Amino acid sequence: MALSRGKGSLTVAIDGPAAAGKSTVSRAAAERLGLTYVDTGAMYRALTLRGLRTGVDPEDARALADLASTMEIRFEPAARPGGTQRVFLDGEDVTREIRTREVDVAVSPVSRHAEVRERFRDLQRRMALGGGVVMEGRDIGSVVLPDADIKIYLDAEFDCRVCRRYREFSAKGYRPRKEEVRRDMACRDLLDSSRQTAPLTVARGAIRIDTTHMTLEEVVNAVVKVCQERGVRS
Repeated sequence: MALSRGKGSLTVAIDGPAAAGKSTVSRAAAERLGLTYVDTGAMYRALTLRGLRTGVDPEDARALADLASTMEIRFEPAARPGGTQRVFLDGEDVTREIRTREVDVAVSPVSRHAEVRERFRDLQRRMALGGGVVMEGRDIGSVVLPDADIKIYLDAEFDCRVCRRYREFSAKGYRPRKEEVRRDMACRDLLDSSRQTAPLTVARGAIRIDTTHMTLEEVVNAVVKVCQERGVRS
């Protein structure tokens, strides 16, 4: 997967649990810094979507790994500043489809398989060659890019993350009950943090930012400030 390089050679790894603000913050920070944004979570979501469409069991590691090795994932920049990066699966724009509640529920079981993570890990490392990237996910600083120049862990209180995910679904026209979102997120947190391969954890040397009581702009400013102090100027 080819990516156009940003202005700098800095490699920034941003990790954190669901609905901590990783995607929005990483995208905005990369734009401010002139770096390339890489959403690794979208890769697992695209695989999950393909598995759901083809009837592959989320517990079937081998079948999912085979899907991962044959699917084509492409990222394209947002149509306008501040917009959403578009994700293409085998030539189809699935930017909206990979953010449905159905995918949200199934992505953790799919992404916990060692075979799947190995396939994507190698691809993610190639995407970061030469630097100039802000890469976000759940094991970027700990496994994918352990030598990243900057490691950041975004977090927020559980109830805050539940409310954020509920508002996200509502804004897209999905109407789950908040208790369903709460249950799904608790399950996902448990799966992400307890899986044997590349569990969600705070990477060694990571700067932890609690976003619970911060605005989006405040979080982006905090991330950009860290990067600026390491030698990148926006």
